[in-house]
Amino acid sequence: MTTAAEQPMSTTAPPLTVALAKGALLDDSVARFAAAGLDFSAILDPANRQLMVPSACGTARALLVRNADVPVYVAYGQAQLGVVGFDVLQEHQLPVAQLVDLGFGGCRMSVAVKATSPYRRAADLPAHCRIASKFTRCAERFFASLDLPVEVIHLAGSVELGPITGMSEAIVDLVASGRTLRDNGLIAIEDLFHSTARLVGHPLALRLDDGRLQGIVERIRAISRVHSSVPEAA
Repeated sequence: MTTAAEQPMSTTAPPLTVALAKGALLDDSVARFAAAGLDFSAILDPANRQLMVPSACGTARALLVRNADVPVYVAYGQAQLGVVGFDVLQEHQLPVAQLVDLGFGGCRMSVAVKATSPYRRAADLPAHCRIASKFTRCAERFFASLDLPVEVIHLAGSVELGPITGMSEAIVDLVASGRTLRDNGLIAIEDLFHSTARLVGHPLALRLDDGRLQGIVERIRAISRVHSSVPEAA
């Protein structure tokens, strides 16, 4: 059976298609590609309603998709490159090539509990307790690594309500500033991993590349190194 990564790309597709995630990663993603020579800034126009936008030079196009859908479009060859959070890659684990850590969109995947809870480590949670999360695979793997049997409950949003209502003892969710946790009386007690935006690619497209695709990847890698070497403001 042909795997997702081995699916042939359409011969009628433009020379390069890039999947970009809606939301918090979009502005930085567009800026990074612009610095590498592909201007997709039209996608940021509030009046734009197109989900497929050509680059200013006309040699590429960007697909505007949900964050979780970026690796799907790349894995099945409808996009040769994409920008997606490492958290999504960890949750869905599709066969895409991780090419560059872009450095922006930083956050943590964390276990959090009510601030009044006695638990201060994930391993302290009682066996067979309930954990609410959008990232059920990440949660299941993490607690399996602790050899702690738990019941993971999938919630599509507002997982903070799990501990607040008593439906779950804890949550596994992304934490950036931590303000949402604090505002809802929760605290993070342990991190699973740190997440940033990643440039990903279609493996077959990379193998068959005539140099143009790799050139864009290398320019983005060089730009990302420069950004990562700039100290953050105090």
